[in-house]
Amino acid sequence: MSGNEDFDTSDGPGEDEAIAATRRWLERAVIGLNLCPFAKAVYVKQQVRFVFSDATTPEQLVEQLGEELLLLRDTPADQVDTTLLVHPYVLQDFLDYNDFLDQADALVEALELDGELQVASFHPDYRFADSQPDDIENYSNRAPYPTLHLLREDSVARAVDAYPEPDSIVERNYATLRQLGHDGWRRLFDDARHN
Repeated sequence: MSGNEDFDTSDGPGEDEAIAATRRWLERAVIGLNLCPFAKAVYVKQQVRFVFSDATTPEQLVEQLGEELLLLRDTPADQVDTTLLVHPYVLQDFLDYNDFLDQADALVEALELDGELQVASFHPDYRFADSQPDDIENYSNRAPYPTLHLLREDSVARAVDAYPEPDSIVERNYATLRQLGHDGWRRLFDDARHN
């Protein structure tokens, strides 16, 4: 299902389930494994906005992304510093999702928010160029559901400036994930599978 037209949302997660899984991933993988050393501070200050999208088409998702970008622009950073837009019903195919990111970037430009906000990406099947689907390094960008991450450029710049050797983050993440392995990754979320 490439464009996800006519997606039956009854087969997918509800809002509570999708947001809970995303929070669990953020807490256990992103923060717990320190994959993003900047995530913990905004999370503990409750400055991460979790948004569930029931969009079933890329067009609906673009519309909601625009609304969320404007909301983030208009909200003080001490209230909402970043947004995770979880969209389980559209762009499940990673190649379609990856293509969609061009639309997301174009929307940032059309709204004249380039240099102010950016959109990063997470996907259950995330795959870096020149990697194999099962390479553990891909898991640094794998979330339970397709997710657009809206970030403030100023916040990113401040965090990077304050971090010693920010260029080492990617390699450190790869080393952490290689040490953890696929079994270790699954164990992070074992209790969620049994509930």
